[in-house]
Amino acid sequence: MSAPGSTPDDERDQPVDAPATGGAAGTPVPASWTASAPETFHEAHGAAADPWTSTVPAMSARSRTLSYAALATAVLVAVLGFLPAPFVVRSPGPTVDTLGTDNGKPVVAISGAKTYPTTGQLRLLTVLEVGGPGYSTTLQRVLEGWWRRDTAVLPRDAVYPTTVTREQEQQVSQAQMTTSQENAEAAALTELGYRVPVVLSVAGVVKGSGAVGVLQKGDVITSVDGSSFDTYDAFLHELYAVAPGGTVTLGITRDGKAQDVKVVTGKNADGKPTVGFYPAVSYDMPVDITINLGEDIGGPSAGTMFALAIIDKMTSEDLTGGKVVAGTGTMDVDGTVGAIGGIRQKLAGAKRDGATWFLAPASNCDEVVGYVPDGLHVVSMSTLHQARQELAAIGAGDTADLPTCS
Repeated sequence: MSAPGSTPDDERDQPVDAPATGGAAGTPVPASWTASAPETFHEAHGAAADPWTSTVPAMSARSRTLSYAALATAVLVAVLGFLPAPFVVRSPGPTVDTLGTDNGKPVVAISGAKTYPTTGQLRLLTVLEVGGPGYSTTLQRVLEGWWRRDTAVLPRDAVYPTTVTREQEQQVSQAQMTTSQENAEAAALTELGYRVPVVLSVAGVVKGSGAVGVLQKGDVITSVDGSSFDTYDAFLHELYAVAPGGTVTLGITRDGKAQDVKVVTGKNADGKPTVGFYPAVSYDMPVDITINLGEDIGGPSAGTMFALAIIDKMTSEDLTGGKVVAGTGTMDVDGTVGAIGGIRQKLAGAKRDGATWFLAPASNCDEVVGYVPDGLHVVSMSTLHQARQELAAIGAGDTADLPTCS
């Protein structure tokens, strides 16, 4: 999950008011510093002379050089503070306790099922990004970012297409957040033993897959090789019975008409079969769950922490045991924890906000090594079920056998 957008620059020291005559506040200005200096000033020095030369010592060559250098440095700093740069700067963002409240509302609100009190914290993590679409950054921020281990500086073109607008980026980020919340709710309830009915449709077809020319956007998938399903887990169970590269018969409804189509399956990174379409999933949730989070936080990476918060609130066992646990990871409907971006910034944010334990996607472990702050213990996870067990072990103090990223 990322915190897209920017925040105002750090407040700078404000100038102290000075009298109009040019001296520091409360300090009188010597009369000889004005063109109309009284003659008595010169008499005090025993001779009448030009006050601009007689009362100010001559500046040495070294002093002039230092003054010029200081002036040049001040000008350079001022320029760097305003000159835009084509980079994205990512630093540790705010964290939120998913077991707590945000803007006076519980982050996770549950009705229609029994809930239990919790004692610890489950903190979702964000990355503060400056320099994305519609947000400029400065060379000063870029230079500072290059020197900080908890900050990443990336060319803007490597992160965003040049045609993407601020509004488009925000829409995508909020759509990802909405999907992550829905997936978290469905995965958490499934983990708790609830049946979560689903309607599965085609949001798009993967280029180069066996679904090209076979499936269309809007098709509703109703069966796999003749077996109907009403949950996402049941759909996957039927699909995984087909060998990668084999042909699967999908029952679909297109424009209100039922029909069967055949699709040659592909293979994902885990060696499991795929059918080459982007799913659009809608659920009939058996429990009313509302996630309240400000719109300034977007992206998909908070899914795992949302799911764990739901489980902790709906479980009689106090999973955290009073510990402050931070974590990150996308959440699929089937409970798979996925990789995220900015994990090094999130490690720093977790430590800053008091976490002593950190749940990290196993697929991000290679980025974690060498960047773990002192006093923060990182545990790797691949599924929601595993994360739930690890959280219970942390709460119980039984942590010797937990998998790490080292």
